[in-house]
Amino acid sequence: MIKKIHVSFLIGMLTLLPLVGCGSASNQGTATGTGQVHEIMIPAAASLQAALTELAKDYQGKHPDVKLTFTYGASGVLQQQIEQGAPADLFISAGKAQMDALETKNLLDKTTRVNLLSNELVLITGKDNQAISNVADLKKPEVKKISLGIPDSVPAGKYTQESLKSLQLWDTLQAKFVYAKDVSQVLNYVETGNAEAGFVYRSDAMLSNKVKVAYPVPDGTHKPIVYPAAVLAHSQNKEIAADFLQYLRSSEGKQVFSRYGFKM
Repeated sequence: MIKKIHVSFLIGMLTLLPLVGCGSASNQGTATGTGQVHEIMIPAAASLQAALTELAKDYQGKHPDVKLTFTYGASGVLQQQIEQGAPADLFISAGKAQMDALETKNLLDKTTRVNLLSNELVLITGKDNQAISNVADLKKPEVKKISLGIPDSVPAGKYTQESLKSLQLWDTLQAKFVYAKDVSQVLNYVETGNAEAGFVYRSDAMLSNKVKVAYPVPDGTHKPIVYPAAVLAHSQNKEIAADFLQYLRSSEGKQVFSRYGFKM
């Protein structure tokens, strides 16, 4: 009787072994084949959040063993965090100066650096505002507050400063300025009526049904708007980070960015 039980047990175990093997194989990741999840840390300009959220979802669907983790904010702040040792594999800035600073300190894999996108600076107001149709209208007494990003850390704020100086309005309007930590906050100030007007990228304005573009700022009044991207020199996942960057530059990536108001 005991021998029969032992034989039955062994037969059962042999039957289960192939099933266990199949289960392990089905759990393996498609990109590396190891089953290990690779987390890619991506500090990126705040203005990119909507577009990158959509693109990341699609990329991760095709690469289930890759987890993309984003930190959004002002490019200058993100640059400082990288310099201070914050974990990062791929940096996407809204300004050339921030990327240049990291390259000077040898914190980039220079071979991967590209100009990924461009954008347009616009003056926005509340949807029903009829008083502002150009930058000269900002001098009107009924315009009390104008929001812009902090020029030292927010590229859109720096472009705004350059434009208003070029148009000889910077000194005249300074008393009305409400500075914001990034373009998302500028947008919020105008949406909520905490500022009658603000300067953001066209891509930001397209995200809101509470504001309108009152005036496209002439390109010739500021430096070209460029979004550079590069893999970080200390990244432990350079190949995967570079692959995601390549995906952003693909025809599929271009279509999504274009839909959100960016230029490539």
